[in-house]
Amino acid sequence: MRPDSAKDRPLRKDAQRNRQRIIDAARDLFAHKGLEPSLNDVAHHARVGVGTVYRRFATKESLLEAIFEEGLNQLSALAERAALQHDSWQGFAWFVEQMCQLTATDRGLREVAFSKSYAGDRVNSAQERLVPALNKLVERAQADGHLRPEIAAPDMPILGLLAGTVSEFAGAVNTELWRRYVALLIDGLRCRPEQTRLPVNALSEAELDLAMHTWEPAGAPAVTNR
Repeated sequence: MRPDSAKDRPLRKDAQRNRQRIIDAARDLFAHKGLEPSLNDVAHHARVGVGTVYRRFATKESLLEAIFEEGLNQLSALAERAALQHDSWQGFAWFVEQMCQLTATDRGLREVAFSKSYAGDRVNSAQERLVPALNKLVERAQADGHLRPEIAAPDMPILGLLAGTVSEFAGAVNTELWRRYVALLIDGLRCRPEQTRLPVNALSEAELDLAMHTWEPAGAPAVTNR
């Protein structure tokens, strides 16, 4: 054992504590303000020196990946769990509610999930894992006659964005208001006899991908900057 190894051990623990402190602070900051805050803002919110943040995360993108890869994987896990429910409509509706709860209460996750302005390799991979899970949920509920036939998997991110918009508009007045509109959305998604077809088709997967590349939430140009 090196003579200074005992001294090194507390430093490693301290570094790990600082890293977790930064992640927790960034998660809270991005959840409330979206992805616009800089690494300097994160340092202030975490009450650590700016240099401490840059030693742990050299770029804003690396911090975003550390935080939001887990959130995107959580969405995929929810979709897979929903597909296991015996009743395909209950599984579909449950997933929509769970997805909208996450995207309505976490602005940062919403902006990462539905935009590719911030996407690093890990975030891209997590986004791509969600697609087949959504397709399975939609196709299963349609095959059982519960879901409107013109609904498609690319509709799902739009539902999450709509819930988030309600929270941005009225969250300071009523934090639960998004639930009212999600309930209305779910009711409108259900297949009923003699239903009038929706006036506009869903985006194709290619169009959704283009929209996700085109939409740049506030702060997108600063991703590669310190």
